Amino acid sequence: MAEDERNTTTSRMLKVTQVRSAIGGTRRQRESLRGLGLKRRGASALVRDNPSTRGLIRAVAHLVTLEE
Repeated sequence: MAEDERNTTTSRMLKVTQVRSAIGGTRRQRESLRGLGLKRRGASALVRDNPSTRGLIRAVAHLVTLEE
């Protein structure tokens, strides 16, 4: 494992906040929100910064805000 990978996977966390409702979204979008630990509008979750999490965030980017 490269040094950069170790540093990003061990310490970097992202705060994801749901700002829009999942009503009217696709099943994939609702499941992505669940995978991020978000259940309702206004909810926040701390998630690890890794490629799989970034993919979930990208799928619902229009429904969430992101803070590093």
